Parts: sequence; structure tokens; C-alpha cells
Amino acid sequence: MEVKSTFLALVGVQALHSVEEYVFHLYDVFPPARFLSGLISWDIERGFLIANLTIIGFGAFCYWWPVRRGWPSAVPLAWIWVGIGLINGIVHPAWSVLQRGYTPGVVTALLLLPLALLLARQLRGQSTHLTATP
Repeated sequence: MEVKSTFLALVGVQALHSVEEYVFHLYDVFPPARFLSGLISWDIERGFLIANLTIIGFGAFCYWWPVRRGWPSAVPLAWIWVGIGLINGIVHPAWSVLQRGYTPGVVTALLLLPLALLLARQLRGQSTHLTATP
């Protein structure tokens, strides 16, 4: 799998992750999500939805322009997505262990972690930029 494919997979799984968190009301049970959602809207459900749509929109933008076209910003942006995947891939399972059960987002977080690690491995072998896709 090449960097661009791995990046797209990571963003796609992040979208599924956002859906899992929304469907199972992460914003109701995880104080940091509740706080951040409340900064966006008085309606925390709406704030959570806006935040996650923004994240996924940003991921789509990163793939379709910088990553796919090999812009100089592609590598640093990909590292940001590695960080997002690692944080979700570590925090969600750890929280589930502490809660001794399912927590919203843990299923897809288990997919984010290996994708983030794979992307990090691939990026380590990259120069400062990716080649453009025709």
C-alpha cells in the first residue's frame, strides 16, 4: 500500500469513527467531547456534528489537493493525520479498559491505530514531498 492509499484509508476510517461516535453519543458520555462540542454550539449534539464534519472535510481536502497532487504541505499534513489516528487509536481503547466495557468510538479506533502506524512507517521513508498523481 502506498502513502496516498494509506492516507485515504485513514481518512475514510476516521469518517466511520466519527459516525460511530455520533450514533452512540460520545458527546454525552466523554467530558472532553462534551466540552469541545459546547464551544461550537449550545446544542452539544449539533456542535459535535459540526466538529466532526469539519474534521472529515479537512481530511477530504488534504487528500484531494495536497496529498494527491504532491504539494509540499502533504507530508506535514499527513503527519497531523498520523497524530489524529494515534490519539484516537490509543485513547479510545484505554478509556474502554478503564470503563470495563464499550465506549463510543472504540471499534473504529482499533482500525485507526494500525493505519496510523502504517502511514507513519511509510512517511518515514518519504522525502519532504510526495509525487503528484496524474
